[in-house]
Amino acid sequence: MDPDALPLSRAGIDRAAHLRPGGDHLRAALADGATRVLLVSDGAVVTSTGPRVALLEPAQAAHLAGMAGTAGADGTERMDDADDGGWLLLGRGEAGEAYLARRVAQRRPAPPVGVPSDVLVHPVPAGPDPTPERRALPDGLTWTPLRDMGAELSADDAGLATTAVALDGWHARHPRCPRCGARTRVAQSGWTRVCVADASEHYPRTDPAVIMAVVDADDRILLGHAAQWAEGRWSTLAGFVEPGESLEHAVRREVAEEAGVVVGAVSYRGSQPWPFPASLMIGFRATAETTDARADGVELTEVRWFTRGELADAVRAGDVIPPGRASIARALVEEWFGGPLS
Repeated sequence: MDPDALPLSRAGIDRAAHLRPGGDHLRAALADGATRVLLVSDGAVVTSTGPRVALLEPAQAAHLAGMAGTAGADGTERMDDADDGGWLLLGRGEAGEAYLARRVAQRRPAPPVGVPSDVLVHPVPAGPDPTPERRALPDGLTWTPLRDMGAELSADDAGLATTAVALDGWHARHPRCPRCGARTRVAQSGWTRVCVADASEHYPRTDPAVIMAVVDADDRILLGHAAQWAEGRWSTLAGFVEPGESLEHAVRREVAEEAGVVVGAVSYRGSQPWPFPASLMIGFRATAETTDARADGVELTEVRWFTRGELADAVRAGDVIPPGRASIARALVEEWFGGPLS
């Protein structure tokens, strides 16, 4: 597998971290006609046909987000304070133009008690849009969940959208200081939050998770069905890395815990940012030393070994729904399979 070919793994825009301190560059970018802005909310971005991320001028982005200020003394439209956390500096292009994200208020209710908090990982049931302002867009523009279109985006669009979704989710989930509970203010052009009480600095978190194509001596692949998934959906095994644990040990532990299979050799295959809400998926190929697979009944309700022919037949028959095309899980499965799963 070529890591650079993985969906959502490429970011062609220079992040230009040296421009973040102070917010001066962000404020200047808001007044620059060359600046381009994407709108982000609750795991989705505004797109145009193609699909392409819709890159707007700052004033247009502010207007569409419903966040434009009142008219100034000279009659021009005044935008929000660049330090309010609504504007995020994503980076700059080859010509020096700035790329920003404008956050749009989220109205999705918190998951009820007993429902996994990472609801963005799984498809949202059909129903009324919980964010009414998403419908107030001009013709040709629409809100599209990143999960639905990630594999179809260009390198630049994928990098911008993934970064924006990740930062937006972090701000939404971490408005208060984890040390003392006080309110925090946004700094570093959206990349830091600072506690107003104890001045401690807090940064966007990324949770490492291993994801693995487990293959046995007969070249079969091990797939599992998670308890919260729709019927028929199968994927590779995965899990979060625990404190004090190496990536290789996490692979072996997760496979043993979830499927009862002992893994030997582990080799790195690639990685993918997965901002649902804040993971980095680190992909591996793992060699099984045992084949007696049994689901743990908690994380997974079923596990099964597949030959290439069995998996192809099951996918064609609709008995198996493979991982989404935007996921590293799909890339790992198709690397083993030897080509696209149709």
